[in-house]
Parts: sequence; structure tokens; C-alpha cells
Amino acid sequence: MSDQELELLEGTVSASIYQNEENGYTILKLDVRGEEVTVVGPIGGASPGEHLAVQGRWTRHPTYGPQLKAEIVERRLPEGLKEIFHYLVSGAVKGVGKATARLIVEEFGEDSLTVIEEDPEQLTKIRGITKKRARQIGEVFRQQMGSRRLLEFLAEHQLPLELAAQLRRAYGDVALEVIRSDPYLLVGEEFEVEFSQADALALSLGVGAEDPLRLEAGLLFELAHNNFNNGHTFLPQRKLVAATSALLDVPADLLEDSLEVLIRRGEAEQEQVAGQEAVYLPALYEAETFIARRIGEMSRAELLPPEGLDELIRRIEGEQRISYAPRQRAAVELAASRQVMLLTGGPGTGKTTCLRGVLALFERMGLETALAAPTGRAAKRLGELCSAEASTIHRLLETGFDPRSGKLVFTRNSYDPLKADAVIVDETSMVDVPLMAALLDALTDDCRLVLVGDPDQLPSVGPGALFADLIRSGTVPTVRLTEVFRQAAQSAIVRSAHMIDRGEVPDLRRNQGDFFCLARRDPEEVLDTIVDLCRRRLPERMGIPADQIQVLSPTRRRGTGTRALNQVLQTALNPPLEGKGERRFGDWVFRAGDRVMQVRNNYDILWREEGGTDSGMGMFNGDIGVIRSIEKEVITVDFDGKIVEYQPDMLGELEPAFAVTVHKAQGSEYRAVILAALEGAPMLMTRGVLYTAVTRARELFIVVGDPAAVAGMVANDRQTRRYSGLRARLAEEI
Repeated sequence: MSDQELELLEGTVSASIYQNEENGYTILKLDVRGEEVTVVGPIGGASPGEHLAVQGRWTRHPTYGPQLKAEIVERRLPEGLKEIFHYLVSGAVKGVGKATARLIVEEFGEDSLTVIEEDPEQLTKIRGITKKRARQIGEVFRQQMGSRRLLEFLAEHQLPLELAAQLRRAYGDVALEVIRSDPYLLVGEEFEVEFSQADALALSLGVGAEDPLRLEAGLLFELAHNNFNNGHTFLPQRKLVAATSALLDVPADLLEDSLEVLIRRGEAEQEQVAGQEAVYLPALYEAETFIARRIGEMSRAELLPPEGLDELIRRIEGEQRISYAPRQRAAVELAASRQVMLLTGGPGTGKTTCLRGVLALFERMGLETALAAPTGRAAKRLGELCSAEASTIHRLLETGFDPRSGKLVFTRNSYDPLKADAVIVDETSMVDVPLMAALLDALTDDCRLVLVGDPDQLPSVGPGALFADLIRSGTVPTVRLTEVFRQAAQSAIVRSAHMIDRGEVPDLRRNQGDFFCLARRDPEEVLDTIVDLCRRRLPERMGIPADQIQVLSPTRRRGTGTRALNQVLQTALNPPLEGKGERRFGDWVFRAGDRVMQVRNNYDILWREEGGTDSGMGMFNGDIGVIRSIEKEVITVDFDGKIVEYQPDMLGELEPAFAVTVHKAQGSEYRAVILAALEGAPMLMTRGVLYTAVTRARELFIVVGDPAAVAGMVANDRQTRRYSGLRARLAEEI
């Protein structure tokens, strides 16, 4: 959030301009000592006549002017006959109109609201109100009071007011009671409250420092936090206990007992894997063991190749006007005789040629083949390379609503498998363990699977080191392409990528064709140079427009991180103009024309096809689009033809994308890439990050920064260890 201090305003609601019943987002007028102020935020159910004390920060809407964005709200029901009457006639209590409001106030005076909530049958004293209507009025009002008290509770404990709508969706009218009984529920992925906040809330509500509820919640938090933020599928028991002991400041022996309880209840799984006492979250344990079992079965399966395979391959070579190198031919032959195979190799080694060959072979064999990739951009590129339709893995598996869990799940599974005889997945290094388990579950028993990727790129953001584990296990049929073909070898991008992968520093003093280094050692110089490249030099001198250039940085923060880059690039490439919609969210002002990225998987979000009738659900981490318009608080984004409308409470899922981190760029390819390489944490300034950045560029790669920093990245082959049992399990299976 901004450094601007919170301002406190107290007054009476004079008008409710807009309310979204789904998320509680409200625009209202607050009468502050005779002056009307616009207040916006999640203040669900606020009605004229109600007294509010609002703490927030001032923002300026391009159309409606100054607004106070509420962060903390204290509410007081109307007091006195005039306020109560004004409140009732505003429509705040459904079923009570102006005439009825007057009769209620005349009958019950200042006790009117208490009667409606606690003893609504007394309303039958009013002419025209039946028992049924009285009960309905009371029920609606009690629900409103539940929402109000939930908001008051959140405000009192300085928790985000946006949580109110999420909690009511999850727990209904008893949301407040549920959270009071177990505040640690807020830490789950559904609500994403910091553990420290939930822990402070629990302690303030009387939960003891050594209460089993707190100890168990701490263990589960550490397990989930480390798995999903650091890529582990399990944690060794000693590390889990030590980390939780430090988090909660309690003795380790207490946690040993609590861990046993969690394991007995099935909330954690423990098993010895590769010499470690491994502790898993149940979902990750099931996913990992299922992958090992299913891949093991598929790896053992040998299939009869089609008759005349040599002649088939010769025909494919003729149609595609190529002649396969020995390893490329071996890959196509392997796809004909094995149910699962891995195809790996760096840039310029002919993976695309192999992919086209395998796809053509499957078509000749009469196999219905599905092409998929982890991200929308990777899927689009795969489809273009193979001249066939491709989709994201998420879209391939489809999503549906599970009434038991109340969550969206993949509808394609073992009960309703994919109607495909073969599936080819590109950019498999990005695929995590849960997603691969879901894909395998959706394959029929005899479906073929070809997994393609570059193991030297960064691993998946989510849990596991899936592709690397499959390769290193030595149990899955694999072809690794190593020969860089002559045409590709003419590219300095390809040559430099292979040098970096071998630990050699490219010649940064001699700019070569499509690979340039512009030495800059001051952060301001780096920013200025990148802005000039995007705004003027590349569009004018090389004919590459700004929207086909992607700026990357290893880091979000520091002087040349994506935060600083996005600010200067937005100013240069999409400055404010009169009539151009804007919407402030946190430190960022979203503006029509901005390039933005979806930063978390959201299976719930609706999209529609531009100019067509197709529609669907789900946007995914890494999808990049452009803001089309900002109207009445709604931001409309175009993701390569998929149109999505973002309500105010959804803006935390969007980030500016003029510049993105190298991790976020995985799976994408851009016409031109500019990398800011000056400073960053050692764990980010690595060989893998540099290699991944270089291999994102199709026509042009420019690094702007300190050549010494680039050399340092090449030398730093640091790879963060990921705790994963898949490799060991595969060895056991085979």
C-alpha cells in the first residue's frame, strides 16, 4: 500500500450509490459535518442513516474525483427516532417500506431495530404484517446484522474487509462463529491471511501459546508454506519441527506430539523416502505416489509399432521436406513403440521438428492427439509451430463445480477421461506435481503421452521438480537432443544460451546479430536505456513495436526490479490522457492500454471470446493481456482474444506486465527480450535464470546492465534443493 497515512472520517451515510452483493464492494456518500464525501470499499449493507467511522487513504478517480478508500470501518446502528426512521425507509430492511417504517417507529420507538432482530413476531401488532411476513423481515435483518458484525470483527482486528464476502460464501451466516472457534482457518489458500495475523487474532481471543489448536495450525502452515513457496512436495520431519518451533516459539517436543495427532487424523502423511522421514500434506502425497505408479506402468508398457514404420517416417520426411538426424529419428521411432516418452534438448536442437514428426506419425496411425502446454502463451506457440490446435493443460482438463467441496475442480478425470489416444505436452519443466497427477488421472489406460521440455530451464513454480525427476530417475524412455543444427547455430542467441548452460560467459563486448550487451552500471542509466529501447530505438531502427518487446528482470524489487521498470515503462509507453480510464489499486494506477498479467490460477473467472460465441472459465498464472477499458470500477482485459471483466475485489490478481520477472516469463516466447541485469539476491542472479531469459527471445536479446553481473550469473549455478520423493518412488516402481 501507499505510504500515505490513514485518515479518519466520521459521519452518517446520506446515500448508497452502488453495492455489489457478491463481494460487498460499495460506493456511498458520507455526510461529514454537512459536507458530502465519497467513500469506496467493502462496506456491505451500508444504508442511509447509518453512522460510520472510516479509516482510509485518499485516491482520485479520473471521472468522479477524490474518494476515500476504506480500510478500517466501525459501524453504529442509527440512534434516535429520526435516524431509525431514515434507516428503515432507505430500504435497508427488506420488506419494510415508508408507511410500514412509520408505523414501526410509532409503535416501538427507539427499540424498533431490537424488536425486528430479536422478537420479530411483535411486528404483527402493526396493521397488515402477518406472522409469515414478520418472520421474513426478522430473518433478513438478522442476516444483515451477521454481515455487519463480521465486518466489525474484521475491522476491530485490522483484517482486510474484503474477507467478509469470502467468509460468508464459505460459511454462510455462521462465519463469525466459525472464525472465532478456529482463527487459523484464515491462513488457508482460500483466504490467504498471513499466519502472523491469524496467530495474533487467535492469541487475542484466548488461544494459549501451547494450545494444540495453535501447534497443529503452525505445523500445517509450515508444511504448506514450504511446499508451495519453495517447491517441495514434503519436508523432512526434523526440518518441519525445527521451523515450526521457531515460528511459534515453543519447545520442539510439544510439536512432535502434535504431529503424531495430525498423522493419526489423516491431516498429514509420514513415510520414509530416500532416507528421509518425509512429512507430506495428504494431497501432495497422493499426487506424488499416483504419478510414480502411473508413469511406472506406462514406462513398462511396450506397444507394437505400426507396420512399415520406416516407410511411414520416410513419407513424413518427404512431406515436411526434412531429413531427420539420428536422434530425431530415434525420438519419432520411440513414440511409435512406447506409451510414454520424454523429449528434451536446448534451443536449436530440433525439438520442434521432432514434435511435428511425432504428431504426423500419430495422425498416420489414426490416433486422436491433444496438444497442451502449461500456459496460454506456450499453448498458442505450440499450436502455431505444429499447425494444429493446442490448449492449456487446465483448459484441456476442463473445470466444473464440486458441490461437496464447494470448489472448482477438473471435470476430466478417471470417471470422465479425455477423448484422446495421445497427448503431447510442451514446456513440461513448468508442470508441477498436482497438475501432472490431474493430467494422468484424465488419460485412458492405453493413451500415449509425450512430454517435451528443457530441463535446464527454471523448475515449476508449484511443488516438485517433476520433469527433472522423471529424467534423472532413468526409468522413463527418453531422447535427449544435443546437436545444434547449422541454421540455429548462426544465431548468437542459441550459441550464447548453450555457452551459458555449459558455464561459459558469452562475449559481451562484441555485439553479434541478435545478441547484444549494453553496459550500464547505474540503476537510473539502466532504466533510461530500457525506456529508450522500447519507445524509440527498437521500433524505429529494427521495426519491432513496443508491444512485441518483453522486458525481464531477475527481481521484483531494487533499482532495476520489475516494480521500478513498470513505473517508468508505463509513463513512457502509456501515459495518462484525458478520457483514458484509470483505476488505482495499492501502489499502482491501472490504465486503459496497460499490459497486465494474471498472477494466480483462478478457475472461477469467466471469459468470453471476442467477436464470437465461445466462453469459458479459468485464467491462469502468467497469462498476459491488455486493458481494453476501465468503466464504473470494472477493468476489462483482452487476453489474446479472451475478454475478462475484473471487479474491484479481483484486482489483486492483476499486476502490470510491461516488465515481468524471468520466472513469470517461463513458457513464453517473445520477438524481442530486454533483460535488466544489475543487482539482485544471489538466489535470483543464477545461471538458470539467465539461461531461461535468453531462451525466451525469438529474434533479439539485449541485456542492459553490468557485464560483471552477467558473468556472476553464469558462474552461480546455485540450484535450490527441492524435497521430492518422485525420483525414488519411480526407481522402486521400475
